[in-house]
Amino acid sequence: MTQNIIEIEDDEFEEKVLKSDKPVMVDFWAPWCGPCKAIAPTVDALEKEYGDKMTFLKVNVDENPISPSKYGVQAIPTLIFFKNGEIADQITGMVAKEKLEETLKGVL
Repeated sequence: MTQNIIEIEDDEFEEKVLKSDKPVMVDFWAPWCGPCKAIAPTVDALEKEYGDKMTFLKVNVDENPISPSKYGVQAIPTLIFFKNGEIADQITGMVAKEKLEETLKGVL
């Protein structure tokens, strides 16, 4: 995980995600999840490219059960894109960088 992708707690979710001035991508993950580890370098690369236009955050679902429950996260990794405090798009599972980038651009 790069230093630029901040891990947040349930009690920070509203402030950092829903009240953000920029669109936000939240990566719901867990340390034991293989696909979560596999998609991390792709998310890191996108953060480097789009970090000025979008905020990238991570939520550990084991340590923070409220946020994933509130947004219906059933499987991980789940990437939820928020814009103006609302869900703009969502991706569940391991996907190609092109698909992730296409979704990200659609939100921007």
